[in-house]
Amino acid sequence: MDRITRKELKSDKFALEVQHGVEYVGEHRRLLIRYGGIAAIVIVAAVAFFFYNRHEQSVRAAKLAQAIQIEAANVGAAQNPYMLSFPTEAQKDQAATKAFTDIAVQYPGTEEGTVAEYFLGSMAADKSDIAQAEKRFKEAIDNGKGPYVSLAQLSLAHIYQSQGKLADAEKLLRSLIDKPTILVSKDEATIVLAQMLAPTQPDQARKLLDPLRGSPRTAVSRAAITVLGEMNNPK
Repeated sequence: MDRITRKELKSDKFALEVQHGVEYVGEHRRLLIRYGGIAAIVIVAAVAFFFYNRHEQSVRAAKLAQAIQIEAANVGAAQNPYMLSFPTEAQKDQAATKAFTDIAVQYPGTEEGTVAEYFLGSMAADKSDIAQAEKRFKEAIDNGKGPYVSLAQLSLAHIYQSQGKLADAEKLLRSLIDKPTILVSKDEATIVLAQMLAPTQPDQARKLLDPLRGSPRTAVSRAAITVLGEMNNPK
């Protein structure tokens, strides 16, 4: 009898909880619908944002590809109707500068914007416009995104070296050694730093290069041996 009573009481308790649950849903139906609707809106918005981002990224990538195509175009009479060409180098530079500048202005802080800043810096350096090159590389470093930031750091280090700002150049190169990328390896940054230090701090340069000399012979070991050879036999 006690067992049946406990069973009945248990059943009654379960039924009571179910009833309370039904009543709660009934009383709060509008709230549940409201917040359920909000959750649905958030999900829809998230999905829309994802596809919008993908679309925007594809637009940026297409513009960047076009800018790079301009920068790599031939100069002179078109030899291939499918290859982009410009009558003069000046016209080509003007078109490339505009294309990269548009990307840098429209998409700052994106990988595509960073690549554009890097190309603008490189083009300025090729024209010996060091102030503009430094400005563009700094912009890529300070506000950029992606592995091209490391190329901007490496390029800016070379500019600082040419200006005699060795401490600033060393700081950039050591940051690349600490945080290498797919575009600038630790070994590459180490060799560049050793080359820079060789005239004034040969012992430190050798300390950087010695670990890179070992076998098997690789491009890195050959480069290290070459730099050490230049140090031992200065012109």
